[in-house]
This record gives sequence, C-alpha cells and structure tokens, in this order.
Amino acid sequence: MHIAFLNPQGNFDRVDSYLTEHPDFGGQLVYVKEVSMALASMGVQVDIVTRHIDDPDWSGFSKQVDCYTTHQDLLRIVRISCGGIGFLEKEKLWPHLPEFISNVRAFYGSSLPDYLTAHYADGGYCAVLLQHSTGLGFTFTGHSLGAQKLDKLGMTTANMATLDQRFHFSQRIDAERLSMQRSDTIITSTSQERFEQYGHTLYVGAVDTGDDDKFRVIPPGVNTKIFSDARQEGDADTDAWLQNICGDDTATYIVVSSRLDEKKNIAGVVTAYATSPNIQQRARLGLFIRGVEDPFAEINKLPEAEQSVLRPILAQIEAADIKDKVDFFNITSQRQLAAAYRFFARRHSIFALTSFYEPFGLAPIEAAACGLVVVATRNGGPTEIFGDGSAVLVDPQNTGAIVHGLLDALQRGAGLAAMGKQRVLSKYTWDQTARGYLRAIERGIGAKRSPGTVPDLDAAARISDYLHAAEIAN
Repeated sequence: MHIAFLNPQGNFDRVDSYLTEHPDFGGQLVYVKEVSMALASMGVQVDIVTRHIDDPDWSGFSKQVDCYTTHQDLLRIVRISCGGIGFLEKEKLWPHLPEFISNVRAFYGSSLPDYLTAHYADGGYCAVLLQHSTGLGFTFTGHSLGAQKLDKLGMTTANMATLDQRFHFSQRIDAERLSMQRSDTIITSTSQERFEQYGHTLYVGAVDTGDDDKFRVIPPGVNTKIFSDARQEGDADTDAWLQNICGDDTATYIVVSSRLDEKKNIAGVVTAYATSPNIQQRARLGLFIRGVEDPFAEINKLPEAEQSVLRPILAQIEAADIKDKVDFFNITSQRQLAAAYRFFARRHSIFALTSFYEPFGLAPIEAAACGLVVVATRNGGPTEIFGDGSAVLVDPQNTGAIVHGLLDALQRGAGLAAMGKQRVLSKYTWDQTARGYLRAIERGIGAKRSPGTVPDLDAAARISDYLHAAEIAN
C-alpha cells in the first residue's frame, strides 16, 4: 500500500529545523510526521508531499526527495515546486496550488499512490484537484478551520476586505467546503471538533455532522520514545544546562511552552502569576522562548510577529516587579523539550496551556507523558482529552479561574501527575492514531467516485451573508 500525505505548507525536514519558529511550522508538522512514521512502522509506503523551497533564510528544504534517519525505505519527504523557490506563508500559496498539483502529477507519472490523506485547507484543495484528474480517494484532516479563525479575528462587513486580503478566507472557506464534500472520510481529533467546528454556519450544505459514516474521531498521540518519564540519553546535558539557569535545586515551576502566538494566551498565565502572591510563594515561572537566551536583551532577534506577542508579556513582568521570579529557556528540539519536561516534573512542576481555543492540544499530552501536572484551557480538545479529571481545566478568559486552577494543580501534585500520564498512555499514542488512519484508508481504497468539476474558490458572498446575518442578530 502506498499513501501520500498532502501538506503543501509543511516544510518538513529530517531534523525538524524550524519547528515552532513560524506559525506554519507548528503542531501540524508533528502530527503528519508522527502518523507517517507510525504507518511506515506498520509496513505502509508513505510519502509526505510538500513544497520545494530553496531559500537562504529557510535552508534544508531544497532536496526534492529526502527522508528521515529512520524508516528510510518506506517513508519519503517529496518536495514539489510551485510559486517560485522562496518561502511563502500558507496564506500566499492559494494561487499556486494548481501548479503544485500539476507538478505532483508529473513527479509520479503513471505510478500514482493508492490513496491520499489531506491536511489543512490547502492540502484538502490539492486532494480535490488530484482526485479530479486521477479519481484517487482521500481523507481530510482540517486541523483548524477557517470559520473559527474568522470569528476569533472579529471579522465584520466593515473589516472583511482587509482581513480577507491578509488571510484569504474567500479561498480557504470554499476549499474546506470542497474538501468536506469530496473526501471519503473526515478525520477529527475530538467529537467536539466534529460537531462544533464542522457544524459552523459557513459549512452548512457541505457536510452533515450527524453522518457517522463520514466522520472518524481519531485522536493524535505522543511519541512515547521521546516523551516519557524515563530518563534518556542526553538528559544529563539538558539537566546541567537547566540547573545552571534555575540555581535552586528544589524550586517548583509553572512551565509555559508554546509558540509565540496571540491565541495561545501566554499572557493569561503571566497575568495569573503576576497577580497571585500565593502562587509566587510556591513556584517560579518558566517561559520556553525559542531563539533567544534573554528575551529582554535579545527580543529584536525574533520575527516581528513574535515580538508583538512577547513585548507586552515582558512589560507586564517588569511592571509587576517579578523579573527575579521568572526564568527563560531556549529549547531547540523535541528531545531537549522532553528532557526539560522530565527535569521539571521531578520538581513537581505544572505545565500550563491557556489558549483561547485549542483544537486538540498535543503539548499538554506530551507534558503529561513526561510526568508534569497539566493545567489547560477548557475550550476545545483538552476538555475531551482530560475529561476524566486527570488535568485541571480553566476558563482562559478569566484570570481568577487560571489562578485557582494553578493553585489546585500545585496542591494535588503527584496524584494528578500520575493520573495524567496514565490517561495519555492508555488513549493517546501515535500507533493508535495510525491504526485509525489505516482503517479509514482501507475502507476508501478502490471505491468508485464521480469527482465532478472543481469550481473557482470564492466564498466572499457566502461570508458576507453570514456576517450580515450575525450583525442583524446582534
């Protein structure tokens, strides 16, 4: 069996060179890589089909066919040219996706994969285009949908043109609708994602969230070879580095590890910490900021978008006079991240993720697998993941709720950590995720399809009608 994962924005490379350094290099890359590796371990031939880049600012993506150091015989990274050779943000890829698929066809010739699995809106649209010319079936994993982002950005009829120019919602919403309609199976991480995200008004007529034959809930997982509470080779070096920063041999920490993105609401944890003397007496605050050792002195080294998120956080730390209680850690790899989680777990520390909304939440389950107590947003996937009470769930909009949640987690400590780890290991591993994909793929291979035409992507009128209706209702 030969499966192709379509992810044109992915920018995969064998050592995860830029993971979390750009919004396009986030959890979706980890997801696709890990599912692909797990399928390869099961004997499935897998290609991750992404975009070719030859850009000095983003080196490592110029070889057309590449591989990871493991699974070299069954797992390839296939990079296909489109839109020139420089790096392009995902929002700028839309005009170039037909070229991308034309070059995918040229690369494979008559030796097409047996089936496709498409990721994010642009990958879904590519699968629709490829299905139109080949008849291949596909699963669609949206990861996060445009309608929710549109709402969170506060789009109105007044600012629609400006936001659409930046984020291309007119293309994205239509691409998602087509992906929903033409896919054999829609894969979601949680039931909440299925009914809430896909049930949005902008997707009415494209999919029926009550169709049990169309949807499969397949949760992501953790790489237990990396994220576990067992010490690994290289931990000693990380321990020594962290110990040098921390100084105190026993201090407990509130650990915040996510990319610098407004929606991750890092400021929510900082505000809770800054306003609670009780928490400050019991724990230090540890912020994982990739790319700089001292953000106060080196913030200009970060991309402007990250600076805009970090500057108010640093200002808040200074205004609250808590600089001496906050440490920064420049974590540069998944293995170092896992080692850091283990280091802080031995100090009975807390992992905090208070995103305004989290479609699933890989980071909390990775942290839990390493033995950290988890405090997470109640909005989105964590509610389903930790619905058994194995983590503390909080309202990210309510500073008092975050304070209460952190104190509760500190109080319950080791018992809650053990519950979280057991929850993850019993339900959330990549092998389980891959088996779910394989069942969906096996069901779809060989099915007869009538793909129909592929219309132009232009949901502007649909979005405008939705916004008008919302404004009238309010």
